[in-house]
Amino acid sequence: MCGIVGFTGSQSAAPILLDGLKKLEYRGYDSAGVAVLGDDGINMMKTIGMIKNLEEKTQGGTLLPGTCGIGHTRWATHGEPTDVNAHPHMSNNGRFAIVHNGIIENYAVLREELKAKGFAFKSETDTEVIVHLLDLYYEGDLKKAVMKTVARLEGAYALGILCQEERGRLIAARQAAPLILGVGVGENYFASDVTALVAYTKNVIYLEDGEIADMTPDQITVYDTLGKEVPREVTRIAWDIAAAEKGGYGHFMLKEIMEQPNALKSTIEPRIKDGEVVLDDFSLTDEDLKKINKVMITACGSAFYAGSVGKYVIEQLCRIPVEADLASELRYRNPLVDEHTLLVVVSQSGETADTIAAMKECKARGARVLAIVNVVGSTIAKLADDVVYTWAGPEIAVATTKGYTTQVAVMDMLAVYLARRLGKLDDEQNKQLVDAILEFPSLVQRAIDLNPNVQALAEKYHSHNNLFFIGRNLDYAACMEGSLKLKEISYLHSEAYAAGELKHGTIALIERGRPVIALACYERLFDKMMSNIKEVKARGAQVLAVVLEGNRQIFAEADDVLFIPRTESLFNSLPEIIPLQLFAYYVAKANGCDIDKPKNLAKSVTVE
Repeated sequence: MCGIVGFTGSQSAAPILLDGLKKLEYRGYDSAGVAVLGDDGINMMKTIGMIKNLEEKTQGGTLLPGTCGIGHTRWATHGEPTDVNAHPHMSNNGRFAIVHNGIIENYAVLREELKAKGFAFKSETDTEVIVHLLDLYYEGDLKKAVMKTVARLEGAYALGILCQEERGRLIAARQAAPLILGVGVGENYFASDVTALVAYTKNVIYLEDGEIADMTPDQITVYDTLGKEVPREVTRIAWDIAAAEKGGYGHFMLKEIMEQPNALKSTIEPRIKDGEVVLDDFSLTDEDLKKINKVMITACGSAFYAGSVGKYVIEQLCRIPVEADLASELRYRNPLVDEHTLLVVVSQSGETADTIAAMKECKARGARVLAIVNVVGSTIAKLADDVVYTWAGPEIAVATTKGYTTQVAVMDMLAVYLARRLGKLDDEQNKQLVDAILEFPSLVQRAIDLNPNVQALAEKYHSHNNLFFIGRNLDYAACMEGSLKLKEISYLHSEAYAAGELKHGTIALIERGRPVIALACYERLFDKMMSNIKEVKARGAQVLAVVLEGNRQIFAEADDVLFIPRTESLFNSLPEIIPLQLFAYYVAKANGCDIDKPKNLAKSVTVE
């Protein structure tokens, strides 16, 4: 997830672009750049790091004179965060500069085609093919060149295009990535989010998929894929700047919960091709795979709980022994690891100190290492033999939401991918599982929509100082993450237990009025869970149950119920966490907690 901005008018463009990028920095912050059309052509500056580095390098924009330009803040997906990989990207002859948010799925094929035609590539990005295609197709008609270019692209894009021969003119194009046009007086804008626009104009046009906008200071014309003009209405934004940064939500955490369908779409869709899970960056050969006799998963915090889900799913589908170990424990326990071990390392930041240490320990013993991370070019990504990026985009809230669910989605895809390669799935089984994975974005949205009562339930339970989560099998894995979410942002004491362990000590803590959140979505063990619910109810517990949509048996025992949509039983953990995230959020809100920045916690734990 990156952020792009564009401006054309009579004012100096660079300071406006820099200000817009600061508002979009939540979308990406590993590098940034701006390009401005000046008297001597297109001038460009870019740098790694945050927007303040770019501000310093451009001296607040004064080193880039001109009244028409584009800017970009990057969250790397193809190529490490470097000055060269940062946007904008420029054509070999300096005629075009572009910024891009999204992923071009067929970039490798296009890259080889363009190299054969003599175009020189400077970066590792997928974006650079776009600027060279523009140069290839440009014959004096900018709109026609853009239309020919986007017709060649497969994937998602929001584009901003600058041409040195078209003074004061910008082209913007959208397909499956957000792009908004800002309408001013004698000046016009585009941006990934209204955040970058509201300080300058509250009049906007929401560009639709497949549309192209031709912009000058005095006019915006929108065209469809066939080049036919499309009349578009101007919408008035009611938000102020503070609200706009959070998309109108009260906190970044709630915004990021609601972003999960789109985040999952970005994670999944590029990796499903012709009905198969395809992990292009996983180079393990069939011969190497046959030598693997054990999978170990290691991580910390929420990433470990995502790995715990992976343990159940991989073991079930692949019929290989799978262990899930906390990295802080694995690094010190002299593990039984050798060249027949596949170590799966999970980390949002890619910089988690304990995880890095555990990874080095296992790699030194011969393990093959696959990393599941969000940050391109991070330490874990560099140390691993193979990397699968979650492409969740940056999270501002310390408590992870979309970072966790995209990790679970990658775990599920990895399980299907390995099982298929090991010959454990026939065509029909594979189709059933892949179809279910493709439904993850809509499942998560359904899980949100099914539970309008979650805020009221949070109000009911928020004053309790001690809560318990119970579940079995995959429900237990989801319990651990649900409990962590609640404790880290609401500061309430919350513990997750395997429901079968209640009799072995935990049940002594159940007393009248004690809230117990019971996850009972794994239908094969539903009767067992009902017995556990009866046990805690008999001792006075208040039970909030999470069950599959349509389950009516639960009402015989539970005081309150949250529902999730039905899917493949192995994949329940993903929609199951959604109402628990919302519950934790609203409990913390009711308790007046600092939800986005809970006390004593940090987003990336880079020390032991």
